[in-house]
Amino acid sequence: MADQRVIASPTPNTETQRFWDAAKEGKLLIMRCKDTNQVYFYPRARSPFTLSNNVEWVESKGTGEIYTFSVMERSKTPYAIAYVRLDEGVTMMTNIVDTPFDQIKIGQKVKVVFKPSEDGTPVPMFTPA
Repeated sequence: MADQRVIASPTPNTETQRFWDAAKEGKLLIMRCKDTNQVYFYPRARSPFTLSNNVEWVESKGTGEIYTFSVMERSKTPYAIAYVRLDEGVTMMTNIVDTPFDQIKIGQKVKVVFKPSEDGTPVPMFTPA
């Protein structure tokens, strides 16, 4: 039997707490600058476009495509790390799960799934759509 990969537990802070709370409800949140209407990820209190704090959380559809990926084989349990471009336009670093590594392709459509971390906090990852 293969070893299960242990996913490190996130350490929420004031800027990311809502993101992790939503993950517990099976929702993927991204942020939107209200001044420019542009979305961004990773969560932060100020817009990377204007440096304004006129920002809000929005729910992502949780779908996108693989921009690039690599299989990390030097760890005890190999895993696929990827940049996924969400349909909303933001790119996030994540893992591709629940599929053989040789079936992962750049441009492949994916959808979010939540996997439990060491302390049970769900972490967003992606699987083929």
